[in-house]
Amino acid sequence: MGQDKKSAIIKLSLAMLIFGSIGVFRRYIPLSSAWMACVRGVIGTVFLLVVVATSKKRVDQKAVRRNLLPLLISGTAIGINWILLFEAYRYTTVAIATLCYYMAPVIVILLAPVLLKEKMTVKKSVCAAVAVLGMLLVSGIFDGGATAGGSGKGIIFGLGAACFYATAMLTNKFIKDISAYDKTIVQLGVAAAVVLPYSLITGGVQEFTTLTVPQVLLLLAVGIVHTGIAYWLYFGSMDKLSGQTIAVYSYIDPAFAVVLSVAVLGENPGVLGIIGAVLILGSTLISEWNGKKK
Repeated sequence: MGQDKKSAIIKLSLAMLIFGSIGVFRRYIPLSSAWMACVRGVIGTVFLLVVVATSKKRVDQKAVRRNLLPLLISGTAIGINWILLFEAYRYTTVAIATLCYYMAPVIVILLAPVLLKEKMTVKKSVCAAVAVLGMLLVSGIFDGGATAGGSGKGIIFGLGAACFYATAMLTNKFIKDISAYDKTIVQLGVAAAVVLPYSLITGGVQEFTTLTVPQVLLLLAVGIVHTGIAYWLYFGSMDKLSGQTIAVYSYIDPAFAVVLSVAVLGENPGVLGIIGAVLILGSTLISEWNGKKK
């Protein structure tokens, strides 16, 4: 393995670990989900603009204009997705919210034949069915725990987040000839712009006046570390890695989120929850693995 590829894998792994820890941070920040999403979008956009500026590059405005419609749609989907995910963290465990969120690839598999004219293979069909079974196990429906402690509402929010994440994933298929940094800057900016009016209407800025210094630092970490730095690491690894490698390493995110939920927050997924997690992550991973080796 070349040095460049090793460096890229390290960057990608760090990005996934950072993404996987955001649920724990959310638990200790008493802001509405809308404001969390808005702050994340604003700080992340500013950070990436600084990265582009310091690297002496410019945003390709022509490429942005060519892809403006899908960028607007995907950015809007990302903003709504963040709100729903942060709400899911409020009402259910970090593990369940994360696993619900990772149903997004399954939704893409089911919609791709219709929207992208991609062939539905037997392997993908089986993987989608197994993931749905895993989702039922994680939800607690078989042991009567699906609605305990508001968990049912959290599951709905998590699946809603997955739907909008899938929308962003599918829309990205129509975005062509634009750098990953330019695309993400516009998408994060649109996400923040879409969420801001909703935040002002539903909560107002008075929410920020109650934050303590540690909570402000955690909020800044979500914007700078979990968004700006994480996306910088993520896209900085893409040029050196194949799409399959990126897909495989992406599963560090949910796996780490589940581990943190148990180790830090003391959440107990239960035996059925663990089996469901294995089914969801395993099936979606297998669906993306083509079995080819160099």
